[in-house]
Amino acid sequence: MPNFYDNLRHADQKTVRGAIRSGAYQDHTAGLADGYLQANLVILEDKYALDFMRFCQRNPKPCPVVGVSDTGIPMMATLGQDIDIRTDVPSYNIYRHGRLAESCSDIKALWQNNMVAFALGCSFTFEHAILRAGFPLFHVTHNRTVPMFKTTIATVEAGPFGGPMVVSMRAIAADRLDEVQAISAQFPLAHGSPVHWGDPAAIGIDDIAAPDWGDPTPVGDDELAVFWACGVTPQAAIMRAALPLCITHKPGQMLITDISDAAETPVRVAT
Repeated sequence: MPNFYDNLRHADQKTVRGAIRSGAYQDHTAGLADGYLQANLVILEDKYALDFMRFCQRNPKPCPVVGVSDTGIPMMATLGQDIDIRTDVPSYNIYRHGRLAESCSDIKALWQNNMVAFALGCSFTFEHAILRAGFPLFHVTHNRTVPMFKTTIATVEAGPFGGPMVVSMRAIAADRLDEVQAISAQFPLAHGSPVHWGDPAAIGIDDIAAPDWGDPTPVGDDELAVFWACGVTPQAAIMRAALPLCITHKPGQMLITDISDAAETPVRVAT
């Protein structure tokens, strides 16, 4: 029997966002909002915003900036007419002094007039194209959260922000690697082509059955572990920066935008 997630897979982006905003859906967003850009979220005080923007500019593969709010304004009109970043993510992580303090379903009580929100493109955006090409994605078909790992790939520092790149992993048929590389490369706002494939140990991952975030994905004998840069990289940087307060999405649970996944620039055209 189809569950709520299965029903949402056939819904448009505004219906999905409405279900998230109302609290009816509070889980991962892989496989949802076909044709639209999904985004990671980072919210911090404005005095740290320029350094964080520099961090993103210096690390565009894991941190492709697709939107920045005005200071103190929780709406992000460039990404969607009614987007409210305080309510439109399934679950938020609250970091205090670099430690994960709690997770919650909205941040209305935490929003401050000196906060700036950054939206960073997510690889869930290109998964629809991969699925249409006939690639099975374990986490989508089994309603799981994609596995994510810290690596030994270093990011370029900016101010207090730095640390390891985080990657997401998908099991891909070895004889179709070139095809999945070409498909994902068409989505530079969503991390583009993979950064590594094959031996996980080469990028510092000891056990792909034990991800740092998300759920394990099995890799068959005829498959390769393929790794894409991931928008959870800023959360590793936030832990290192140890800011008094920083808010992010919960890994795997994204902001659904009104931006086409084929857009060259992530700005909503007013109608």
